[in-house]
Amino acid sequence: MKIYKFGGASVKDAAGVRNVASIIAKEKNNDVLVVISAMGKSTNALETLVNAAFKNDKSASSILKDFIESHNQLLDELFEENSFIWTNEVRNLFLELECLIDNENLKDDYDFLYDQIVSFGELISTRIVSAYLLSQNIQNQWLDARNFIITDSRYRDAKVQWEETERVVTNRLKPLAAKNLIITQGFIGKGESGETTTLGREGSDYSAAIFGKLLGAESVTIWKDVAGVMNADPKKFDNTVLISELSYNDAIELAYYGASVIHPKTIQPLKAANIPLYVKSFLNIDQPGTKVSEFSKPLSVACKIHKSNQLMLEISTKDFNFIVEEHLKQIFEALSNFKVRAHIMQNSAIHFRCVVDDKENKHLPLVNYLTEMGLNINVIENLELLSIYQPEAISTEEVSKFGKIIMQQNMGNAAHFVVSK
Repeated sequence: MKIYKFGGASVKDAAGVRNVASIIAKEKNNDVLVVISAMGKSTNALETLVNAAFKNDKSASSILKDFIESHNQLLDELFEENSFIWTNEVRNLFLELECLIDNENLKDDYDFLYDQIVSFGELISTRIVSAYLLSQNIQNQWLDARNFIITDSRYRDAKVQWEETERVVTNRLKPLAAKNLIITQGFIGKGESGETTTLGREGSDYSAAIFGKLLGAESVTIWKDVAGVMNADPKKFDNTVLISELSYNDAIELAYYGASVIHPKTIQPLKAANIPLYVKSFLNIDQPGTKVSEFSKPLSVACKIHKSNQLMLEISTKDFNFIVEEHLKQIFEALSNFKVRAHIMQNSAIHFRCVVDDKENKHLPLVNYLTEMGLNINVIENLELLSIYQPEAISTEEVSKFGKIIMQQNMGNAAHFVVSK
């Protein structure tokens, strides 16, 4: 069995859906499970909808209307005749989403509401692709991933309950996948009380890896709009090159530092089961792309990863005493409790510094909490983080092109530079 994962860019319009169908059709024996993300920028639109609904903003209805109309336009392009035959399930999902927006009982917990609403992007996209495949006489079975990916109830970053998930996949999904082409969703799961959860932004890659490991797949292929894993973003760096092969460990390091091509959690399940991962272009399917496996040859090129929208939290005691173990315990517990991930950290006698994403003001509750705990917090905004993996080829001059270096950290096979614009 093979696992295919298609991201939002691959199904952003009718031409994309037709192209995905042509790729799937090449697998004649139907021994494929296909994981599909929300279409195009649907997740962004649904996030805007969540924000409006949570605030009871009147704009929620118009945002929802635009979301539905964009998908209806796609349906009209894909199903020119007798569209009602193929699109009934999609229309039902639109109605469910409308009812969800109107339910005042769900608006007490932002993260909970987020998961219930944003998950519709994947549910709708997979229904559309499944229906289109059927209209082209490509038999398939649509399945709800929430019936198989069992998680805890940590909304927006749910943790997979591996034993229960493995039991359900083995007993219920494996027999179906052995007989049918399966179309299902990435990113979503089911929590402890049966509610919808999500695995974190861009979590569809992780879903593909979960299915791959538990189904004993021969391979997992992530189809992207790029040729494979590059050593840097071509939009930000010159002379980038394709990396044809990567070891699991190198891929994990690159994903951890922020390489956007592979989701950070994706590699570990595949490494545990020794399942190769391929990153290939859905625009040029004959290109070899990148293979991630036990390949052990060291990287011959430095990999450069750039993250914008960063901020630094500079933490000290109010009396400027030393930062000691007790303070570090408070800081790390707070980072965990408020779900703020520190990309890099640096500790001196009187300061603890960490760099985090500047997104949705998620750092503010953390800052308020640490302030109440008696610590001084200085927030430095408008920063960028440049991480260099296998950094022997990097120069300070090249880093300085991004701005003034205000913090640097060397960690053997990696170097990090925090720069202000």
